[in-house]
Amino acid sequence: MKKIVFILLTGMVLLTTGCNNNTYSNLRNQEDKLIANYIKRNNWNILTKEPADSAVWGEKDYYKVQGYDNFYFHLIERGDEGVDVFTNDVIIVRYKQFALTENADTLSYWTTLEQPYPYEFHYGNYTDCEAVAWHAAVKLMKHPNAQCAILVPSKLGFNAEQTSVTPYMYILKIKVKQ
Repeated sequence: MKKIVFILLTGMVLLTTGCNNNTYSNLRNQEDKLIANYIKRNNWNILTKEPADSAVWGEKDYYKVQGYDNFYFHLIERGDEGVDVFTNDVIIVRYKQFALTENADTLSYWTTLEQPYPYEFHYGNYTDCEAVAWHAAVKLMKHPNAQCAILVPSKLGFNAEQTSVTPYMYILKIKVKQ
C-alpha cells in the first residue's frame, strides 16, 4: 500500500512539474523580450563598439558590452579622469534601481536621507558583490566620481535577481574609499 501511494505521489509531482510553464528557459525568453521591449520603448541607440574616452555620449547612446548577453552601459559622468580605479579598491556606490516594466517603481539609495550608508564592495571581489554587471560597470567607468546607467540582465545581477530571473536598470554613482 505504501508503495502505491509513493508511486502515485511521485507521478503527480512529475506531472505537475512537466506542465509548469515557468521553466528557467521560458523565464529567460520572457526576460529577453522584456529587455528588447524596454530598449525599443526608450528609443536607445545601441553602440557595438565602446566609445573612446574623449567621445561624447548621446543621451540615448548605450554600449552593448561585448562578452555579455543583454548588458548595456551608458556613461553619464566621466569622473576624475586623472585617477583610476584598481582591483581591490573599496568602491562606494549610491544607486537607483528600477524594473523594466512601464511606470515601474524606483528604489533609490541616492542620498543619506534614503539610505544612511552607501553600498560598499571591493572591486574585483565577487564575494563582496556578486553582481558581475556592477564590476563590469566600474571597469567601464574607470574613474572615481563617475556615473553611469546600466541595464542588467538577471544572470549578471545579484543572487535574488538571478533566482527570480528579473532584469533591472541601475543608475550608479561611484567613489573610491580612501
